[in-house]
Amino acid sequence: MLSIDDHRRDSAGLLYVYPVVSRRAGGVSIGINLNPNNACNWACLYCQVENLTRGGPPPIDLDRLETELAGFLEDVIDGDFMQRQVPPEARHLMDVAFSGNGEPTSAAEFAEAVARVGDVLKRFGLLGNLPVRLITNGSLMHRPDVQLGIQRLAEFDGEVWFKVDRAIAAEMAEINGVPGVPEKTAKNLEICAGLARTWVQTCWFALDGVMPSAESRMAYCDFLRPLAKKLAGVHLYGLARPSLRPAAPRLSALSTVELTAFGKQIEKETGIRVSVSP
Repeated sequence: MLSIDDHRRDSAGLLYVYPVVSRRAGGVSIGINLNPNNACNWACLYCQVENLTRGGPPPIDLDRLETELAGFLEDVIDGDFMQRQVPPEARHLMDVAFSGNGEPTSAAEFAEAVARVGDVLKRFGLLGNLPVRLITNGSLMHRPDVQLGIQRLAEFDGEVWFKVDRAIAAEMAEINGVPGVPEKTAKNLEICAGLARTWVQTCWFALDGVMPSAESRMAYCDFLRPLAKKLAGVHLYGLARPSLRPAAPRLSALSTVELTAFGKQIEKETGIRVSVSP
């Protein structure tokens, strides 16, 4: 059975398509993995990808992606996948999500992959009814081909979940494993929000036993405030699955009370609605 604790990308025996039970989506999410080589341009401390490497994906076989998604949807809609693999309380098909084992937008075929997913959903009568989401670190938002993919996503009412874990440069560098440049991140976030409905997604946790400081919390609110009217909301979430990075022993989950309190602070300081997933 699938669970929120198990997000293996090979659970369906496919290369590009994988199902998960998503606590934030609220049921079964069909993942699209454009990074089957486990390569990413970031290296977040909390990453659950096994044998993560730096880099980008290999060329994407778009025909295979399309075939895998169509076949899996047939099993979900007309077959017994839900009964075989999903707990009763989660037997709801919630979305198709470009996520996977690295940054989806780093694939040269990203925009075309979005189009192919739209084509498959249209054949099943799901286009516009089953949400399509992009889960991204947003670092490549300046690229025209990435913007094209997001424009296509928006054409069938898709949305973006854009990662912003911290807003102080040094903390961004430590958490995400890349140079922290808040101004660049803000610009990319603004570009994204201008192309499609955009949520900020933030992983909030204690590091070396210490929760983020008051300075860190306020810097985060200050970062989002200028974009408040352009954003759909914030997905604030904690650690649900163990990190597979060397820093794993340094990480610990915050309590529901602590996460909820920060969520309320964000709402008070920015006016942005916050969804909390401990």
